[in-house]
Amino acid sequence: MDSLIISVAVGVVALVVGYVIAHILLTRRSSSQINLARNEADRITEEAKQQANLSKRASEVEAKESVERRRRELEDEIREKKDSVNNLEKRLNHREEGLEKRADLIDRQELDHKRRDQEIKKQEQHAQDLQDKGQQIVVECEQRLESVAELSREEAKKQLMDSVIEQARLEAAKEIRVIEEETKQEAEKRSKKILATAIQRYAGDYVSEKTVSVVHLPNEDMKGRIIGREGRNIRALEAATGMDLIIDDTPECVIISGFNPVRREVARMSLEKLISDGRIHPARIEEIVAKTEEELEKIIQEAGEQATFELGIHGIHPELIKYLGRLKYRTSYSQNQLQHSIEAGFLCGAMAAELGLNQRQAKRAGLLHDLGKSIDHEMEGSHAMLGADLLKKYNETPKIVHAVRAHHEEIKPESVLAVLVQAADALSGARPGARRERLENYVKRIEELESISRSFKGVEKAFAIQAGREVRVIVENAKVTDAAASLLSRDIASKIETELTYPGQIKVTVIRETRAVEYAK
Repeated sequence: MDSLIISVAVGVVALVVGYVIAHILLTRRSSSQINLARNEADRITEEAKQQANLSKRASEVEAKESVERRRRELEDEIREKKDSVNNLEKRLNHREEGLEKRADLIDRQELDHKRRDQEIKKQEQHAQDLQDKGQQIVVECEQRLESVAELSREEAKKQLMDSVIEQARLEAAKEIRVIEEETKQEAEKRSKKILATAIQRYAGDYVSEKTVSVVHLPNEDMKGRIIGREGRNIRALEAATGMDLIIDDTPECVIISGFNPVRREVARMSLEKLISDGRIHPARIEEIVAKTEEELEKIIQEAGEQATFELGIHGIHPELIKYLGRLKYRTSYSQNQLQHSIEAGFLCGAMAAELGLNQRQAKRAGLLHDLGKSIDHEMEGSHAMLGADLLKKYNETPKIVHAVRAHHEEIKPESVLAVLVQAADALSGARPGARRERLENYVKRIEELESISRSFKGVEKAFAIQAGREVRVIVENAKVTDAAASLLSRDIASKIETELTYPGQIKVTVIRETRAVEYAK
């Protein structure tokens, strides 16, 4: 319609324009020209009318097409809604059918439940009748037995309990006697086992706590110089010393890790010299490590000679003095082994003097008893056996060799000197302050000790006392008898031996008490 109006307006404008033009031509030109103008105006008017008609027809066609398109769209929407309504009706019909089937099933189940309830009531009534008959029969049998045995029920029960208690006491006494004999036989075996496995139990703590050294750096830039271009400096240092260098985010320090304490000391001293010197490159590293090894050999030799001088011992082979000096860089539970050897020598000599034995020989055996620890990380075997073989190689006396070999009872001691070395070794390691344990490991061991004790049935509380050398277990009186308490202590001790690592021995005490409470009113 808008296009039609526009076309009509265009025609009107054309007419007006033609009229104006004709009027002008009529007034200015001659009559002939006026006629021409009129003809031109008529032609323009006719063309405008034709243009208007064409526009009107085009608008009508466009309007018809728009109406037809809208009609088709409405028909499509109506068809889709009809389809969705049909689908909903089908789903509702299926759901109604399902609900009807479920209702029928519920009705059948209710009928079955009612029928079963009736059957159960009948069975309960029948069972009650049978129970009443059974009780009546039992009463009649008891009366007949009492008349035949000429004993009442309480008297027969008392006699039976007395005989059972007496028999149980006899069997318990026999069992206790057997257990005591077995305990006495096992006590010696267990004590030997504890002594023989002492070094093995220590091995775990040694690996985790005493295999690293820390070198402090003047600044963080030194880490890059130690590593070198493409890591050549750190590789050269590791190859020359045989140690692992750990350079991480820890500020201003480098960690040296390895099992050989002497090589670890060489690496530490070499790295400190390189840091102080400032010239760090592979050639310089090899030169410094070689000089440090020579310097450390002199330090080790001097340490061994100083130990023999302190004890007044002479005539020890120079190679043995070197091995003795290497103990300066070996620790056990944070106790320096060279100092431990010197202490054991003094203690052994003092005890030998009290017993009227050879004091110099006792000092010599005490000083050399742990010599095998200087090579036990390089060779297989216990340090007692390795030390004895080393002493035998350098012509020490058979008595001293035997005392060193037997100081952990890996072989049976056959002389007083061997027993003195054992006692001196134990005294030096057990004196207050000689050894220490990391706080974290100590707390963890105490917690595990109490946890193991509480894991058994009938245990109410468990307390570790005396720095973890004793655990006291409180059991419930109603659940654990006196006989079971003895077995419980053995079971707890056995589980502690299997699952824990600890020095010395742990005493397990099981406490069971009976309390009778009454109130006077």
